[in-house]
Amino acid sequence: MPIEALQPGTKAERFFTFAREAVDAESRTATLAFSSETPVERYWGIEVLDHKNGSMRTERLKRGAPLLMDHDARDQVGVIESVQIGADRVARAVVRFGRSARASEVFQDVVDGIRQNVSTGYVIHAATLESESDGVGTYRVTDWEPFEVSIVSVPADTRVGIGRSAEPVTSPQPSEKSTMSDKDTAAPQPEPQPAAEVRAATVPAQPAAAPQPSAQDERKRAAAIIAIGEAHGLQQLAAESVRDGTSVQDFQARALEALGTKPTPTSDVGLSQREVQRYSMLRAINALANPRDKRAQEAAAFEIEVSQSACDKLGRQSRGIYVPGEVLRRDLTVGTATAGGHTVATDLKADSFIDLLRHRLLLPGMGATLLTDLVGNVAIPRQTGGATAYWVAESGSPTESQQAFDQVTLSPKTVGAFTDISRKLLLQSSIDVENFVQGDLAKVLALAIQQAAISGSGTAPEPRGILNTTGIGTLGGTNGDTLNHASIVGLETEVAVDNADIGTLAYLTNARARGKAKVTYIDGSGTGIPVWGGGSTPLNGYRAEVTNAVPSNLTQGSGTDLSAIIFGNWADLLIGLWGGLDLMVDPYTGSTSGTVRIVALQDVDVAVRHPESFAAGKFITT
Repeated sequence: MPIEALQPGTKAERFFTFAREAVDAESRTATLAFSSETPVERYWGIEVLDHKNGSMRTERLKRGAPLLMDHDARDQVGVIESVQIGADRVARAVVRFGRSARASEVFQDVVDGIRQNVSTGYVIHAATLESESDGVGTYRVTDWEPFEVSIVSVPADTRVGIGRSAEPVTSPQPSEKSTMSDKDTAAPQPEPQPAAEVRAATVPAQPAAAPQPSAQDERKRAAAIIAIGEAHGLQQLAAESVRDGTSVQDFQARALEALGTKPTPTSDVGLSQREVQRYSMLRAINALANPRDKRAQEAAAFEIEVSQSACDKLGRQSRGIYVPGEVLRRDLTVGTATAGGHTVATDLKADSFIDLLRHRLLLPGMGATLLTDLVGNVAIPRQTGGATAYWVAESGSPTESQQAFDQVTLSPKTVGAFTDISRKLLLQSSIDVENFVQGDLAKVLALAIQQAAISGSGTAPEPRGILNTTGIGTLGGTNGDTLNHASIVGLETEVAVDNADIGTLAYLTNARARGKAKVTYIDGSGTGIPVWGGGSTPLNGYRAEVTNAVPSNLTQGSGTDLSAIIFGNWADLLIGLWGGLDLMVDPYTGSTSGTVRIVALQDVDVAVRHPESFAAGKFITT
């Protein structure tokens, strides 16, 4: 488990001791061990710096990194001349002291044995959780970079040092049996005299505020916060909360707030309003349909350039021409005719492609949440549990409880749909025709997306729809439910018992179920008030909509051709659309009839934020 929550790129330190016999007074040099695999206890767990080939970056040290006093970059007393890693997995360096008064003073103290402690500062780039015991994790830092060595007063680890023998350091040994070598050298390096180790972990220091919790409690707190931050992409917030002494419960609240306010990136490429209006899907499609027509390619040069810019920004390749987000959101407004004849001299305002798609989809009108122009995977915070209240006796204390949360994730899945348009229509310049093409593409995409949102299987690459979401309320007799007033009320009850009967509540079914409900009466007598009563709230006082995307071929026991009815809070249905629209053209399938097949590819995903918000039943409608 990577521990990005430990903030890769921050600075850390460890400490070692000099030994006088490793000091050469004549050359003003000293050999010191500055790093080993000795486990060091941190407040967030146990740290082990990995010393196998490639784990330690040595470029900075090899370029003459400084020898400092107390990690003060303004107080340099020497330079690092060479770095080697021995077969005992200990990193050593030869340092040379300067001849300034300050450097000479420090060097004389080293020669006299007064200054014996050494510290190295390093940067953590990557680490993994190696083991865990009693809630305390041992993390192996697999990519780290020392950048300076310092003479210090107080060491934290004195197991290795200048002049000490090169016995193996007592520490958990990795599985690799190979001899340790420098990051940039395949073969083991010659080993200088051993020296004293000093390392320091780059984790933000705890505040000095009192009172301090026990070391074990502090480790557990930090580990829990780090794990939550890592799981939800909030590493920076986790590091700050660990440093500030924030409790796990308070961090959860902060995390929920942060997840709810994360800005959504955009797939726009920076077109001006004039350029947005200038863009023509017809020209783009015509160029795709006629790849050898020089005039068609020249006419669509702007659209082709925009497509390439969008692909470059998103790091993807288009299968044909990629239409960016700002074009899909535009309103096509006609003013006066212009040179080239790509507008008409009548006043007309046409909906954007996104609005056309929204209108073709029934579900957004029922309250479903449509998220457009997404970039990258999206995580929506969801609280899964809350604090618990307890009755306590006098002088007693309630049992600790905490909120719990997870995320509903959306990741792009590609849906493709096609429509056929005549070749002559593509040659038109009217914005009416432009809007007609957009509307036709929106229609075929909407049908596919709506079908997936309702009954998608969840088997890759298809999204999982409501009917196949684990956790929704379900009704269904042995062979399917009889469609009557009681079964309809049962759906409402399934949602209400989970305290989810809030928000934009409505029914959704197909034409067969609606027809059955119109001739089924509440009192069961065959007369009176039908189950589907008409008006603005036709089904038991709630809004009800009909689409044949709701299946009518379900089975239950021996029951076949059963229709689904869904009741719920439709705001908890999330439909995500990524980036722009990828257009492909097939000029061959309909060539004999003079039509061009346009294939529209859209990245989309569906998720139910709270399964408890929905209930569905399988009903006999014949």
